[in-house]
Amino acid sequence: MQLVKWAHDLAESLLVDSLPRRWAHSQRVYSQALTLAPALGEDAELLAAAAIVHDVGYARAAVDTGQHMIDGARYLRDVMGADPRLCSIVAFHTSSAWEASELGLDDALTEFGPAEPELVDAITYCDLTSTPAGDLADPAERLSEVLERYGPEHVVFRAVSAARPELMARVARVKRRRAEVVEGKLN
Repeated sequence: MQLVKWAHDLAESLLVDSLPRRWAHSQRVYSQALTLAPALGEDAELLAAAAIVHDVGYARAAVDTGQHMIDGARYLRDVMGADPRLCSIVAFHTSSAWEASELGLDDALTEFGPAEPELVDAITYCDLTSTPAGDLADPAERLSEVLERYGPEHVVFRAVSAARPELMARVARVKRRRAEVVEGKLN
């Protein structure tokens, strides 16, 4: 749990004062990650750490390209010397690949690849089950909220619109995996 404490302290230092809603959201994403621990085994701690820092790319100290997933991953790698797998999870979370494509940042994203599908599914599930204010959310409603918040001209709107079927498939895979683990423990 040393990795998680380090990640928590870092995210708190970057978000709590300047981006309190982002901090509340990140805390919920982290708590959702904890619920996936039985399904992730040895990667549970890594996911929990990635969950709490997944949005540090919004922090003033990390902003570079304007794509928060890449900016956060680069900050974690270049400034903090974080584990490459942690950086990869942050880089590829939720609609990152679609946003990178929209912004012409595909090469920047490949710095952190290849993505680990099970962990990208898990971080996406955690992100989409957490509102901006840190409450629990239905993933489909959360995606609708994102689309409402950003207009059709915004890169996030276009990326999330294109990514929506895959994002919902990721959520479904995580739910299925959790159910398999629970059923396995009952049998």
